[in-house]
Amino acid sequence: MKLIIKDLTKTYKNGVKAIDNLNLEIGSGMFGLLGPNGAGKSSLMRTIATLQSADSGTITFGDINVMEDKMELRKILGYLPQSFGVYPKMSAEDLLDYFATLKGISSKSDRAKIVDEVLEITNLSDVRKKNVSGYSGGMKQRFGIAQLLLNNPKLIIVDEPTAGLDPAERHRFLNVLREVGTNCTVIFSTHIVEDVKELCNEMAILNGGRILKHTTPVEATSEISGKIWTKVISRDELEAMEASYNMLSSNYNQDNTLNIRVYADDKPADDFIQSTPQLDDVYFIALKHEEIEIV
Repeated sequence: MKLIIKDLTKTYKNGVKAIDNLNLEIGSGMFGLLGPNGAGKSSLMRTIATLQSADSGTITFGDINVMEDKMELRKILGYLPQSFGVYPKMSAEDLLDYFATLKGISSKSDRAKIVDEVLEITNLSDVRKKNVSGYSGGMKQRFGIAQLLLNNPKLIIVDEPTAGLDPAERHRFLNVLREVGTNCTVIFSTHIVEDVKELCNEMAILNGGRILKHTTPVEATSEISGKIWTKVISRDELEAMEASYNMLSSNYNQDNTLNIRVYADDKPADDFIQSTPQLDDVYFIALKHEEIEIV
């Protein structure tokens, strides 16, 4: 099933255009929606998830017209917002059983079966008797995935799910998403480039409510092969380098020098070294190109 978004627009009452005539097609598998904070990612996620209405445009998922038949989409939708709310003092097992009841699974044995399955998928079986309110941040995010899997969704939306997780919890969470994303459509919204690189077979870069680039991580980096150059500079040289070259990023080394990355068709100067392109480079190029267009 394909998610097709056409000419989607959303402007809030304060005048902010969160979604700007957006067009996008998303197939099955893991799709990464990458953009800085305030890019319009959450607005787009909420609109697809039928939590807010658009001003104009259409969204279809398979044969479902999402704007006109919200309940049909909700039956096959799993949604994990940025913050999943406050948990009552109930065990994961009991809370999932309760959610399963709300989702229309009336048979106790059917509920027990699906609860077992989602706890296993999300690696929470060992802590099924523990109150969810006492879970770590990463465990709560995995519980969020467990609850959205109860209705066997065909479309899953997760909004900034790894923000604030420590490296180990982030790794566990991404592994769960990787397993979940094999047989449905998963839209993974994030500002963390590494998440998309590790997880997604397709991606789009969003800013200002517009799609700047729609590609795959592999294609995106191969497009700029031979065009990324690095050089070690002192802190005092940074301003001059920014003025002289199309600089994408700078990182401090242990000796307090800076390693800069520059985008150029040809070698910028003799002391530059060609570098292997990274997905971060693609991201910064897209954002910088948009800034130039606006100016």
